[in-house]
Amino acid sequence: MLETLMNLVKQQSGQAVVNNPAIPNEQNDNVMQTITSTIMGSLGQQAQGGGLGDLLGMVTGGGQNVQHSPVTQGVQKDVEQNLMQKLGISPQVAMSIAAAVVPMVLSKLMHKASDPNDSEIDQNSIMGAATGKQGIDWMGAASSAMADGKLDMNDLMRVMGNQGGQSSGGGLGGMLGGLFGK
Repeated sequence: MLETLMNLVKQQSGQAVVNNPAIPNEQNDNVMQTITSTIMGSLGQQAQGGGLGDLLGMVTGGGQNVQHSPVTQGVQKDVEQNLMQKLGISPQVAMSIAAAVVPMVLSKLMHKASDPNDSEIDQNSIMGAATGKQGIDWMGAASSAMADGKLDMNDLMRVMGNQGGQSSGGGLGGMLGGLFGK
């Protein structure tokens, strides 16, 4: 997933990074690597910090409404912070880069993951990378949980507690506890 994400960041960084006079050309790769690693880390933080439902909704949305997602806003803020802290980029430039790159990258990533003709990445792999929980049928769980048209914590707890007919010691509660180190 990291390679796919890096390629998307490179594709979307032309105007905001490469052609940005505030970013020296020798810094372009560092900026793109920082954006990529921050997006990966921030998706995990969003999943662990109570945004699991929002992330799942964004992933199942196929790239629609990514711009208005609390997940995107959180990732964008993290990218801004890391560009300022790690690379010394001014707040204005960091904000403009994050605003230009993050929503487009996440939208394209979610669209790519939902495209049945694109086998490079899928929705389950995004959720697995973000949560650290590989091998869960996240999309099956989401479709089952969203049978009533909405996804809420009760749906997640019910579905994850019954995942694959197994009682794996706590369902979603156990999984979230593992994510928080409890």
